[in-house]
Amino acid sequence: MTQSIAHSKPRNRVRLSRQDKTYYSVVYTLVTLLTLIVLLPLTNVLACSFSAPESVASGKVLLWPVNFSVSGYERVFNTDEIWIGYANTLYYTIVGTFVNVFVTMICAYPLARRGLPYKSFFSFLFAFTMLFSGGLVPTYLLARNLHLLNTRWALIIPGAMGVYQMIVTRTFLVANIPQELLEMSQIDGCNDFRFFWSFVLPLSKAVIAVTAMQYAVGHWNSWFSAFLYLSDDKKYPLQMMLRRILVMNQIKASDYVDEETLVAMEGMADLLKYSLIVVATVPILCAYPFIQKYFVKGVMIGSLKG
Repeated sequence: MTQSIAHSKPRNRVRLSRQDKTYYSVVYTLVTLLTLIVLLPLTNVLACSFSAPESVASGKVLLWPVNFSVSGYERVFNTDEIWIGYANTLYYTIVGTFVNVFVTMICAYPLARRGLPYKSFFSFLFAFTMLFSGGLVPTYLLARNLHLLNTRWALIIPGAMGVYQMIVTRTFLVANIPQELLEMSQIDGCNDFRFFWSFVLPLSKAVIAVTAMQYAVGHWNSWFSAFLYLSDDKKYPLQMMLRRILVMNQIKASDYVDEETLVAMEGMADLLKYSLIVVATVPILCAYPFIQKYFVKGVMIGSLKG
């Protein structure tokens, strides 16, 4: 009886033409190749970070740890600079991302409204900064005149808004916040601030999640601004601390006479590189699953819909 029911079920499979089969074959092949290009280096770095220093130095590690060891992580986490760098980077990432998203939203919302006087002129000014900038020296002099040097705000204020993210946010607001909603809320006595807080922000979760992720990754990986503006070691972000650890573990052949000691130190230096990559990368990767449901919708902003 069960077999007869199974055989009686209609098949809803769509037969693909030869062109469709070729297209899907090419797409799946490219996706597989791109996935391998991304995963293989990450797997190699992860395997090297859990291997013994001599195995890493000899090049025996490929995709699986050889002589499993956590000595690299012990060396990293026993360094006080790592914890100071983590705390500073979390501060710069959280506060900086909040400032970025806030400034981006309050700039994008007026430009998305109809009837804003001189809207084209303001849009041109924003777009102009994408093509031309003041340069490194004038930016440094401006930060000095504003008394931002060697302060935490030096890593937040100069990059308070990305013009690209603002344009993407404006496009999202134009497409998803209807003018009729604003008009009906105004009839009920809703002012602009209340409309922005009660309607615009809740309806913009997708674009806020995408721009926040972009800003957060930028703050997490940033090191040049700290190198340029900060002189206090206690304010260095994680990337600067990692750079310092790597520089401190550079080995010169003239410093050691014993060849075995030289090889061991070189192996530990190589192991530290891989361990530091994992330490600096894993936290920001862990944040992606929390915004994954918004990410697809956010990155499709501005795409053509058939």
